[in-house]
Amino acid sequence: MTVCGLVTNSREPVPLKSISVDVVVRGFVADVVSELRYHNEEKSPVEVVFVFPLDDEAAVYAFEGLIGGTRIEAQIREKKQAEQEYEDALSEGRQAFLLGREENTSDIFTCSLGNLPPNGEATLKLSYVQALAPEPDGAIRFVLPAVLNPRYAPQGSEGGNVTKSIPRLPKGQLPYTLSLSATLESPYGINHVESKCTLEPLRYRAEDRTTAQVSLAEGHQFDQDVELLIYYEDIHKPSTLLEAGKPGAAPGSLMGDPALLLTLYPSVPAPKPGQKATGEFLFLLDRSGSMDSWTDRNPDSPTRIQSAKETLIFLLKSLPLGCYFNIYGFGSTHDSFYPQSVEYTQETMSKSLQRVKELQADLGGTEILRPLKAIYSQPCREGFPRQLFVFTDGEVSNTDKVIAEVQHHSSSHRCFSFGIGEGASTALIKGIARAAGGSAEFITGKERMQAKALQSLKKALQPAVTRISLSWDLPPGLKAELVGSGPQVIFQGQRCLIYAQIHGQDQSSGSTEGTAVLQYQFQDQTFKETLKFSLSSQETDRLPVHRLAAQTLLKELEGAREKGEEKQRLALETSLSSGVVCSQTAFVGVNMELGTALQGPLSRRDVPHALQGGMALCYAQSASLGISFSRMPTAGCNPMVSCSPPPTQHPRLVNSAGLFKGKRAMRKMCGFPLQSSPPPPIQNSYSAKSSEPTPKEKESPLLSLVSLQNANGSWPLDSGLATILGLSETEISSKSPAQVTPDAWATVLALLWLHSRAIDHRDEWELLETKALSWLQATAGSQLAQCMKAGNEMLGSSVSPEAFGI
Repeated sequence: MTVCGLVTNSREPVPLKSISVDVVVRGFVADVVSELRYHNEEKSPVEVVFVFPLDDEAAVYAFEGLIGGTRIEAQIREKKQAEQEYEDALSEGRQAFLLGREENTSDIFTCSLGNLPPNGEATLKLSYVQALAPEPDGAIRFVLPAVLNPRYAPQGSEGGNVTKSIPRLPKGQLPYTLSLSATLESPYGINHVESKCTLEPLRYRAEDRTTAQVSLAEGHQFDQDVELLIYYEDIHKPSTLLEAGKPGAAPGSLMGDPALLLTLYPSVPAPKPGQKATGEFLFLLDRSGSMDSWTDRNPDSPTRIQSAKETLIFLLKSLPLGCYFNIYGFGSTHDSFYPQSVEYTQETMSKSLQRVKELQADLGGTEILRPLKAIYSQPCREGFPRQLFVFTDGEVSNTDKVIAEVQHHSSSHRCFSFGIGEGASTALIKGIARAAGGSAEFITGKERMQAKALQSLKKALQPAVTRISLSWDLPPGLKAELVGSGPQVIFQGQRCLIYAQIHGQDQSSGSTEGTAVLQYQFQDQTFKETLKFSLSSQETDRLPVHRLAAQTLLKELEGAREKGEEKQRLALETSLSSGVVCSQTAFVGVNMELGTALQGPLSRRDVPHALQGGMALCYAQSASLGISFSRMPTAGCNPMVSCSPPPTQHPRLVNSAGLFKGKRAMRKMCGFPLQSSPPPPIQNSYSAKSSEPTPKEKESPLLSLVSLQNANGSWPLDSGLATILGLSETEISSKSPAQVTPDAWATVLALLWLHSRAIDHRDEWELLETKALSWLQATAGSQLAQCMKAGNEMLGSSVSPEAFGI
């Protein structure tokens, strides 16, 4: 057997030797410069191809290279022209490189470095800017993606899978390293920085802590996403940033005029969710084989499907009585719990809960377009706003078509999306949420999906903010114009970035301030948010605000349902003038000095990424299992091409519909542990133990308690609750206050347990607690204080009456 991940016939490492990244984070804007150093160690010239992921909202605006001591600055061109210049340079023996965005998605870029001679070196510098969003706890999250998952190509789709051929190497064996340094700036002060990677100590550059610097520890292996969680002193204060235009650009143009960035947190009143809230809640769960992978590289972490199932349980328990719901699963095919959404009752909730616990990642590939069309074919229920929740690891290649489908039905629903695990497509996850006025979340590492999903459910239960408008008060001679259409949906606590272009010349004497007023309607009330800003613009040669404004406009133009010639022309002009690459443009750099023609055939070498799971999944012998491996199947390999016959066709690895059951089933069939561990030595015969049923995954006490809750919010007094509380049913009943029903007493005890034993996970059970308190007030309101006192004594807790609103 040959280990998967070797990238040359001579088993030499690929040319990429190091990556150096410099980041400047100002408030919610990250300006990033990445340098990639190549060294061709082969005896023939090579064309190096490096496929790498960037955030969907990243705006790439500059690209240059140092090849053989000659600096080459790339120019942005219309894509066909750039490709022609690149091909012409290669055919003439010149050094050249080409950078462009992949077709059908906006978060994958491909860099081709042509004609790198033997023993030649090259350094490429890539610059981009992106807007950052706050996490639920207020942290600003910057991510440098390392994992690029193979994107599943639906049956009948055109083109190959650009990520399919990327070599994957085991953890710790990448032939290149990463260094990263970040400068942080905030007018309100920087509190601290967290990361799952090892960091050097945070260094403050100013006494008021408004500037700081942090870097990765030396020798970092780029085998996982680099994530920085930046905590500011006052994250909710609105802010402004006015940036001077580009010198030499025409006045009146986007790049020639000053650009204003407004960061606002509208004070939308949050109605307390309760039983009166209505809606139709549809949950679309990815059940493809890749969902059987772990959420991160930690063998003790849950699988993606396991985490998604637990989240569905919390969501089901948190829904209000009287709403409608349905649960869909998708892979190569799709199914649903019910032919159409059903009313949320005790019966439907209990039935659905049992089915959720039985779900597996056994539906093959990742065909998300078909289930979406099936959902949209169902008529909406009047008076029950449709809310769609999508859970996926985002491994699809027809991203643009999926987003377009969601956009087409945006007037009839809101979409809340969740990218699970490292490498989830930011283009897909953010794109469908943006298209239907929802929000997007990403779950990696040790993060619990439940908290983020419940935050989104709270948003879904809110009435929509409508009639959003922005007015300006500026000195005479100045006029503000929005870039793009501005915000369409605003949720409580959500950060809104608004870009505006400031036209004209100030004709006033001494006026140095402008005012922006955001107005909107919410539950028949009108609200205003007023923000003053300085008209003294900041000069910078990197122009991050202008680039982000251009990116916002480009996304709107390219994401439009009707892409007419005028919109296409405007998108091309915006891209060429701003330097922000889009689907119609690319960067090309050519060394115009014609040297000696390179000798020898030109070889192509792909730069590898780390294995997604970090270790091999399975070994086998054809004699014992009926499968022969041409190479070691790994988490990063495509099982469609790794095995003969492929696992997707093996009779013991497909379900009754002929669909692949997933990697868990493959590990089980091979007789290996279901949790991640180094594979055991190959046995001479098939282990009989592998035919035993999969052991039941152990539930956490919190999940067990939540699973017991009734649809109306109450808990039954039964043996399940007694076990969690560490008491007997008899003990519990004997301590019940007089004239209190068993269910009311059990519900008080369950809530006390949550407050005393699971307070760190309150975001996950806050909505179901609201249901429980509403039920208690209606059932035992006058005796609630007495029940709390007795419950605290029984459980040894000290939860205050204020926690129950008493």
